[in-house]
Amino acid sequence: MKLFYAPGACSLSPHIVAEEAGIALDLAEVDLKAHKTKDGADYYAINPKGSVPALVLDDGQLLTEGPAIVQYIADRNPASGLAPACGTLERYRLQEWLTFINGEIHKTFGPLFHGASGDLRKQTIETIEKRFAFVEKALADRPFLLGNTFTAADAYFFVMLTWAKKMHIALSPALSAWFDKVAARPKVHAAMAAEGLVK
Repeated sequence: MKLFYAPGACSLSPHIVAEEAGIALDLAEVDLKAHKTKDGADYYAINPKGSVPALVLDDGQLLTEGPAIVQYIADRNPASGLAPACGTLERYRLQEWLTFINGEIHKTFGPLFHGASGDLRKQTIETIEKRFAFVEKALADRPFLLGNTFTAADAYFFVMLTWAKKMHIALSPALSAWFDKVAARPKVHAAMAAEGLVK
């Protein structure tokens, strides 16, 4: 399988999930401004949506959208615990978290990535902080979003916290500690190192 990614983008989430699942991926870096791959190919010809992540499966099919990709990768190694079994309530809890992170946190960052300033920047950060407070409350009585096991949802939320740090959005002590705990996981570090985000 080949993962098309941009360093530090939301594609870091499936990259982390693959590392945690012990699944080797071919990595293809994308310049999202030029919409070209590192070897100069037109990225729109690969993924007409023009965004990352995109996963090319071994049979050549294309899978897009981070929440779908992380579940697909996690299901390649069910023993990893990265995604609960299909049909269980816990699987729907995973989807609940992935949907919340995608729709209520990830998308809220949009204005910040497009240079928002003044009141718009202030309102955007306030909204993100409210969403973070909700997640923090959920993590108050458990180590990870679904309980005792690190899942694809944790990988996705971790990426949102990397963005907050990049945007100089202050994290609470509890979320800072959670971030540090996840960042210290060897497979998370390996994914970040492969993208040049850490040494």
